[in-house]
Amino acid sequence: MGCWRVPGPVLALLMLLGPPPSPACPAACRCSPGEVDCSERGLREVPWSLSTNASTLWLGYNFITVLGPRSFPPLPGLRLLSLVHNRLELIHSQALLGLGALQELDLSHNHLTVLTPETFLPLTSLATLNLGSNRLGELEPGVPGALPQLQALLLQDNPWVCSCGILPLWRWLSHNREKVREKSLLLCRVPEQLNKYPIMAFGDESFRQCQETSLSPKHYITFFIIGPFSFIASIFFCTFMGSLVVFYHSLRRESHCWRRPRICRVH
Repeated sequence: MGCWRVPGPVLALLMLLGPPPSPACPAACRCSPGEVDCSERGLREVPWSLSTNASTLWLGYNFITVLGPRSFPPLPGLRLLSLVHNRLELIHSQALLGLGALQELDLSHNHLTVLTPETFLPLTSLATLNLGSNRLGELEPGVPGALPQLQALLLQDNPWVCSCGILPLWRWLSHNREKVREKSLLLCRVPEQLNKYPIMAFGDESFRQCQETSLSPKHYITFFIIGPFSFIASIFFCTFMGSLVVFYHSLRRESHCWRRPRICRVH
């Protein structure tokens, strides 16, 4: 029996019309068109073999503690990233490179204590940032300031330290009230006398003492320069005054001896 051979041009056309190969899906995840679900998989780091076509990535309820430099492969189409209920303690300043199209980032329910503005600079399209239920005592206003498209910021359920250090954040919040969701849940934790006091209830008079006592670097430099000079000047002044006193007493003694020479000779 002879073999029937498909002509070359017909074979090439069939290959073009056939379904494209499906993008890679990490073994621990479930994938569907545009969505990668890696939730509740016991992951300790972000899977690297992610499809560049992914628009949604779920990484919640895992054991990720650190996002190091370039933790994610380039994902130019990613719009939503969720890392809720992990154990995140640190996010490197270059951890989010390659996620420029991201519009929503959920970092809630983690162990974050410090965040730097540099971390969020690559997220030029981010509209929603959820930092709720972390361990933030302070937050640099440069963090939301690094997000030009930010429309919603969630900060509830953090142990905010309501001292002079929170003044910059309070100013940002006061000027961006429309971007802050759940404002009534921004409560002080420290000091104890302000526990559960709403941050947004503070006024300018609450920080008057901070503004009056705050010193700029120029003030410290001035004090550093003037201090030693004033100390040296005080020594010279005391020496000069002491010399005058000694000289005055010497003159009085000589005058006394000149008037009563016999008594001075005896002494």
